[in-house]
Amino acid sequence: MKRFRYGAYLLLLTFVLIITGCSNDGESKKANAADSKETTGLSADEISNEAFKDLFPLQYNSYMKNEKMEDTKYSGSVKRSKYDPDKEPLLPVLFNGYGFATEYNEDRGHTYALEDIKNVKRITDKSVGSCYTCKSTAVPKMLEEMGDDYWGANFNSEIWTKGEAMGHSPIGCSDCHDPETMDLRITRPSFTKGLESQGIDVSNPTKNDMRSYVCGQCHVEYHFAANNSEVTFPWAEGFKPEEMYEYYNTIAKENGFEKDWVSNISGAPMLKAQHPEYETHASGTHGKANVSCADCHMPFERVDGKRKITSHWWTSPLKTMDTSCGQCHGDRDLDKLKERVLDIQETNFSALHEAQNISTTAHYYVNKMITSGVSQDKITQAQEFVRKGQWFWDIVAAENSVGFHNPQGSMDSLRESTVQSNNAIRLATEELVKKGVDMNELDQEIEKVKKAVQAETDNFKKKEHAVNSYFPAQQPAAPAVKK
Repeated sequence: MKRFRYGAYLLLLTFVLIITGCSNDGESKKANAADSKETTGLSADEISNEAFKDLFPLQYNSYMKNEKMEDTKYSGSVKRSKYDPDKEPLLPVLFNGYGFATEYNEDRGHTYALEDIKNVKRITDKSVGSCYTCKSTAVPKMLEEMGDDYWGANFNSEIWTKGEAMGHSPIGCSDCHDPETMDLRITRPSFTKGLESQGIDVSNPTKNDMRSYVCGQCHVEYHFAANNSEVTFPWAEGFKPEEMYEYYNTIAKENGFEKDWVSNISGAPMLKAQHPEYETHASGTHGKANVSCADCHMPFERVDGKRKITSHWWTSPLKTMDTSCGQCHGDRDLDKLKERVLDIQETNFSALHEAQNISTTAHYYVNKMITSGVSQDKITQAQEFVRKGQWFWDIVAAENSVGFHNPQGSMDSLRESTVQSNNAIRLATEELVKKGVDMNELDQEIEKVKKAVQAETDNFKKKEHAVNSYFPAQQPAAPAVKK
């Protein structure tokens, strides 16, 4: 019996040692694997897209598809003016007094980012470094070297020159990936600060979070801080248009930022919305379902008949429906699904044009208030209606999904735009009638000036037709412009 117990003890001891040994060996292997994590061999500071070409040829070739210029029905990536008749022909009025009334084009692929920012007429000798922030791979290193001096540095003489010397590339690999490990990363500090203003901890994001965060660094609404021109996200109150507007009327003003420019037509202090895809998506159906930006805009693709990679051709899912929409809606008829998308966009685009037209009219009604000697308090009240009306229109107009990222939210915003612009028209009408203004004549003059702007074939001269002797300009000079 003792012999049996002794034998059983030895057997148990042997088993424990084997388990312990295997466990220690396993941990050792894990540690060794962690210590020898495969790296690219590239420098941590690598900013050239070409440097990644030989290491990741399939992804690089996919990225180069961004050179394609293809239209979709309501958007696309062809370089053409937003002033075109089938686009938004009244923009030279709505942005009069600001650079967006000089030149405003449809966005092209990311590969054109540097070329387009350098050549657009909105960039002048007064433009600052912040205009370069989402166009170049050199920005993170520049921020590291220059600190906060980067934001307000002169775009042409300092920032562009420095970027060229560093061998900058247009938006590309190192903007989203650590060059050494290829891990996804956040490279623009404004994004981190924006989320932190909402109390969101970005120190340990999930992989799915990162698949939207890397896009949200740039596809957002922002303004330039009053003290140093730093790119600043208006997110402290939330992502919705009304929450961002509240931010601009409170927190931003407290920090010295009141406006992007003063309208040449109405004299109102205006806000210019910037491509808020991240915010719109976050509040929409897909965002709330935790669908990431990459799920739709970077679907898997077969590149050689068998290997599957994540597409780096950032384009409309309407061009890649089998792999983008189809991965979740594979049981649906994709042709019918496309029709549904286009129906949403058509409804949105129609409402967008209506809101744009009413906003334009509101500006001219306020112009007439000024020239007719209406009291300043009434003018100021009407100008706030104009400012708010245009904001709720522009936050949709500047967003690149033509309403699809959040169909209901976009329509609600355009409805609010119409309400606010009509408030300005209603208030102006009451005051102008008291002054004996011929309202029929006013409406006729407004239609004349709209037609004159649209009839001008030289895009750079369209803005000149937005003012005339009947509607004189309300400010003498244009401020520096953000991109």
